[in-house]
Amino acid sequence: MKKLSIPVLFLLVATLSSCDAIVGIFKAGAITGVIAVVVVIILILWLLSKFRSR
Repeated sequence: MKKLSIPVLFLLVATLSSCDAIVGIFKAGAITGVIAVVVVIILILWLLSKFRSR
């Protein structure tokens, strides 16, 4: 069983780069953060325009 585990481990390490996974996670987080900030700014501007129109 141990002879099978080591080649499988090396195959996983070679094919799945953890750096690529982390970069993908941070890119998704950055994009989500930018979208959230834009939505909040639009919401604030909309609320200000509602209060000023009264």
